[in-house]
Amino acid sequence: MEKMDNIARFIAVTREKHPLKVPAGMDVERFTDDLIGLLFSANTSFEIHTLEMSLDRVKKQIVSLLKDCPGPGGGWPETTAGAFFEKLIPVYTLLLDDAAFIASIDPAAGSMEEVISTYPGFFAISVHRFAHELSGMEVPYLPRMMSEYAHRRTGIDIHPRAVIGSPFAIDHGTGIVIGETTTVGDHVIMYQGVTLGALSVSKADASSRRHPTIGDHSILYAGCTILGGNTVIGHHSVIGGNVWLTSGVGPWSVVYHNSEVRIRNKATNDNLINFII
Repeated sequence: MEKMDNIARFIAVTREKHPLKVPAGMDVERFTDDLIGLLFSANTSFEIHTLEMSLDRVKKQIVSLLKDCPGPGGGWPETTAGAFFEKLIPVYTLLLDDAAFIASIDPAAGSMEEVISTYPGFFAISVHRFAHELSGMEVPYLPRMMSEYAHRRTGIDIHPRAVIGSPFAIDHGTGIVIGETTTVGDHVIMYQGVTLGALSVSKADASSRRHPTIGDHSILYAGCTILGGNTVIGHHSVIGGNVWLTSGVGPWSVVYHNSEVRIRNKATNDNLINFII
C-alpha cells in the first residue's frame, strides 16, 4: 500500500509540473461522429426544428472542446465555434461533390448513398475537411485529434493542414499518408498505400514546405511514394503502383515500373532454385 502511495504522489507532482490541458479523446470522437452524422446519418430528421436542436447540441460540444484548448480567452471558444459553423455549408457542399465523384469513378459503388454510408475514404475526407478548417483558425490539438480518430478508424492518415482540392476520391484507402504541407489539386483519385511525404525529417525543416504538390486530374495508384517539397506532379498525370518519386514530372505524364515476367519449363529446370531478396 505504501508503494502505491509513493507512485501516486510521484504522478501527482509530475502532472502538476507538466499539466496537460487538451480535450478528452472520447469527447472529440463523439463530436466528430455527431458532426458527420448530422450531415449524413440516415436517421437524421428533416424537420427544421429537430435539425436546429442537433446543430445547437453540436455547437455546445465544440465550445466545450475549445475551452480545453489554450486560446486568447475573452470569448474565444464561442467566437471560434461561430466561425466554424459559418464554414458548415461550404464544407458540406464540397463533401457532396466528393461523394458524387467517388460514385462516378468507382464501378463497385452502387450509388452516392453507398459511398456516404460505407466508404472509409469518404469518412476520412469528411473529417479532414472539418479538421482543416479548424486548423486554419489556429485551433490547437483538436484538429489533429480529429484526424487521428479518422486514422484509427480507416487507416488513412491525413494531416489537417494538408490542402486538398475538390472533388477528391480515395478508393480503399488503407495505408494512405498525406503530410502536413501537401497540396492536392481537384479531381484527384488516390488508391491504398499512397505516401505523400517528406525527404527530410529534420526538425529544422518544420517551417518549410516538405511535401509534394499533386496536379489536377491526377491518379495515384496503390503503393506509390512521392516525396519532397519541390516535387510537383503535373496535371492529368498517372503514377503507377509502387512507383518511388523524389522529383517532379510534367503534365500528362505516365510513370510506371516495367515489370519482367520470366517463365520456366519445369521439365528442363527441375534443379533450378531462384532466390530473390
